[in-house]
Amino acid sequence: MNLIRKISYYLIIFFAVVVVMSTLLSLLYDINVWWIKALDFPRLQLLVAGFLLIAVFVGLNNRWSFWPVLLIVGLVTAVGLQAYFILPYTSLVKKSVMSADVEDVSTGAKIKLLIANVYMHNRQAESFLRIVNQSDPDLVLVMETNQWWVDELQPLQASYDYHQEYPADNTYGMVLYSRYPLEEMQVEFLQHDSVPSFHTLVKLSNDRSFRFHGVHPVPPVLSKHPDNEGKQEVALIKVGQMVAQHSQPTMVAGDFNDVAWSNTSRLFQVDGELNDVRVGRGLYNSFDATSNFLRWPLDHVYVSDEFRLVILKRLGEFGSDHFPIYAELELTQK
Repeated sequence: MNLIRKISYYLIIFFAVVVVMSTLLSLLYDINVWWIKALDFPRLQLLVAGFLLIAVFVGLNNRWSFWPVLLIVGLVTAVGLQAYFILPYTSLVKKSVMSADVEDVSTGAKIKLLIANVYMHNRQAESFLRIVNQSDPDLVLVMETNQWWVDELQPLQASYDYHQEYPADNTYGMVLYSRYPLEEMQVEFLQHDSVPSFHTLVKLSNDRSFRFHGVHPVPPVLSKHPDNEGKQEVALIKVGQMVAQHSQPTMVAGDFNDVAWSNTSRLFQVDGELNDVRVGRGLYNSFDATSNFLRWPLDHVYVSDEFRLVILKRLGEFGSDHFPIYAELELTQK
């Protein structure tokens, strides 16, 4: 028993050091090394691990000399830092996007949006079409669409008069379907010449309009497809700058391939003066749908101050590694 206790004790110390060092390294935003940037992702997992390690170490440790105390201080600091990043995505803070008064929302001011990364190699198109039909959105932004997916999504054109398609075999294809007219549509390549983004003016039935930016930037990790290893992540920053250049109501949505609390996401949010619909409501982890433990919020909806949130939901799985995100919003007269 003493041997097992001793082995457990040193294993706890090892994992505690891993948690503390991972937390501290994750703060090095300016170092363009993919594995340091990847440490931004598992903040919730490191937070939970830190709590558990504190509890177990306190139970196992018998002598509170300098090193055990230092370890506990390190763990408490790590837990505090991780909680700082996670806290905005709980109900303990004020909502960034105010809730709409459901009874007062007029039909012409309501926008129902569904965003989904379908995973290019997924072949469960019928399951995805069923989700779209059941949720009945006004705008559908679909990512990782190659030509096979574009062909399978053709039935949506019966319900959506307006659409923009850019199929690609590099997992960065994109399709946008809309019940509302899409004016001034532009397909931009913000950082990589094979990674599109959509930028358009959506005209509502009440003659009001808003700017919509559909994005799927490259992740801050190594990939066999286009990646940002050793590069600054400028795609989202450019979108933020685009938003800041006009005063119209704005919505930015898509698979950011980055967590909501990352430094890049925060800079984008500040530059564009946008609000994350998640803040004050929950994490709504959308990736990885194939894992019950390693999940992060990668699919996002940001809006300007003119919007109010009616509904925010994570929808069911359909064979992709992402869950779809559904947001129902009201465009106010502000």
